[in-house]
Amino acid sequence: MPRPDTAPSDRRRFLALAAAAAGGVVSLPNQLMALAPPMPFVTDPGTPEEALAALMAGNRRFVDGAITAPNRNLARLREIALKQTPFAAILGCADSRVPLELLFDQGFGDLFVVRNAGNVVTSEEIASLEFGTLVLGARLLMVLGHSSCGAVKATIAGDPVPGQISTLYQHIQPAVDAARGNLDDAIRENIRLQALLLRESSPVVKGLVKEGKLLVAGGVFDLATGVVTAVAI
Repeated sequence: MPRPDTAPSDRRRFLALAAAAAGGVVSLPNQLMALAPPMPFVTDPGTPEEALAALMAGNRRFVDGAITAPNRNLARLREIALKQTPFAAILGCADSRVPLELLFDQGFGDLFVVRNAGNVVTSEEIASLEFGTLVLGARLLMVLGHSSCGAVKATIAGDPVPGQISTLYQHIQPAVDAARGNLDDAIRENIRLQALLLRESSPVVKGLVKEGKLLVAGGVFDLATGVVTAVAI
């Protein structure tokens, strides 16, 4: 789809957000968000920084209650039925309260999403995200966790659990150890460590980052406010 026309002031704000996003996911204070007009919806962002800015602009619209619900009709689905070109790939938590297309105000074909409890990196997740970035061309790779994460809580508690649930703990335990059992700190540290693992352990991801074709970012979604804030990688 072609990039829609935007007013010059909107375009300048978007580019400023893209510049800020180059250093990580950004979040504006609620007071400033209330004063500024909603960020425009931009299709097909061309650079990794613009991809991150587009994602965060969508979250801004979601928080402001100014969602555009783009690309969410049957016509869009038919348009991309034979080929998908998502601009961002996301490793997120499987939690039912974190629907990624909704909280980033995106639609069919915009995001390549991999989810599991605790947003942890395994060989299967790496393979899927390598496909989403190298083959499908996503220019942003984000690890997104959320507040009150049950998988992190369970790892901190360390109680016996049925089935294979405890197999998640080995992936999250390093973050819990680093955070000394503090839940919020452990959630953020888990996001950071998983993003680092993706960036450094996958030759595909590492190569795309080195070539300037991909940005790896981290963010945490607040269940109370809907805001995605930065987790520095």
